[in-house]
Amino acid sequence: MTPSPQPDRLLSVLRHEGKPGPVPWIELFADQPIMEEVLGSPFPTGVGPDRDANRARADALIAFYRMLGYDYVPVSIGSVFTRTTAGAVDTAALSKGTRNWDNSTTGMIASWADFEAYPWPDPRAVDYSPAEEMLARIPDDMGAIAMGSGGVLEWAMWLMGYETFAMAIYDQPDLVEAIFERVVATLASTCRSMLDLGGFLAYFVGDDMGHATGTMVSPAVLRRYVFPGQKQLVDIAHAHGVPFLLHACGNLAAVMDDLIDDVGIDAKHSFEDKIAPVEELHARYGRRIALLGGVDVDLLTRGTEEQVRARTRQLLDALAPSGSWCLGTGNSVANYIPVSNYLAMLDEGRAWNERFFASHDARRPTRMP
Repeated sequence: MTPSPQPDRLLSVLRHEGKPGPVPWIELFADQPIMEEVLGSPFPTGVGPDRDANRARADALIAFYRMLGYDYVPVSIGSVFTRTTAGAVDTAALSKGTRNWDNSTTGMIASWADFEAYPWPDPRAVDYSPAEEMLARIPDDMGAIAMGSGGVLEWAMWLMGYETFAMAIYDQPDLVEAIFERVVATLASTCRSMLDLGGFLAYFVGDDMGHATGTMVSPAVLRRYVFPGQKQLVDIAHAHGVPFLLHACGNLAAVMDDLIDDVGIDAKHSFEDKIAPVEELHARYGRRIALLGGVDVDLLTRGTEEQVRARTRQLLDALAPSGSWCLGTGNSVANYIPVSNYLAMLDEGRAWNERFFASHDARRPTRMP
């Protein structure tokens, strides 16, 4: 794709301004093997104190997003908390070597003694130089989206383990509340410090809260412990003049009004057809927030290229004219998605935008060499 970034157009969609125009694309992330396959070279890993390594990683990330027609580059400082994970051999064609997941039974905190012993991060000691390096290297015609350091519910569950967390809600509510307080304080500090760097289009946080048929914990628990912390992050983003984008997997029908009206999110990401196709949710909520992505990951993974193209065209025709939707996967560009299917999705977006310019006699953006 010939690069022709339009970050102002992306921002218009994220702000839910409803202006007709070309459709932008957005993702929570793309797995490293996907980026390596697209770029045709190894991708520098990690975020840390090595400035040369940070520069190399920044340049590779910029090259990937620019090559594929994105209007922005994601900017992250990585995780600031420590957690334990389990792992197994990654059998995807573009293998990461090991696939990790969180232990659902036990985490690092199950008692007050564990709470006191846990290595809570000092927000004042967080290194923002990788983000600064990235911002300094992003081309002037592209934007940047700040990526949060994890979600409020996710980190509380990860630190305790889902089963321990679920029981502690009733057996040790004071411990649960203390964990949420520390998590929210840290995430709020990193959110504020990231946005203080300036130059961002939006703040994007991943906080999975549901499964296929409902929420991970009851709506009452979300309202008591999670939503107030998320609202703090939203308020910080809005105070910096940027929209707040929420990635949250699962069936959140019971709490979508809370997220829109009380938490104050500006856009929602992560959709799965077996829960509800994105066009159905756009019909329900698209007058109030922007919706992001929605090309089902199962289809992208197991479908043919023509099936992917047909479904992408269907979504583009239904949602792109609204000015409140971005093209993208229903979750992320996982390494088990065939690159050909991923590129086919984006190619359909490019073709739709070409037709938009032709039908509206619109002036095309200046193409970069």
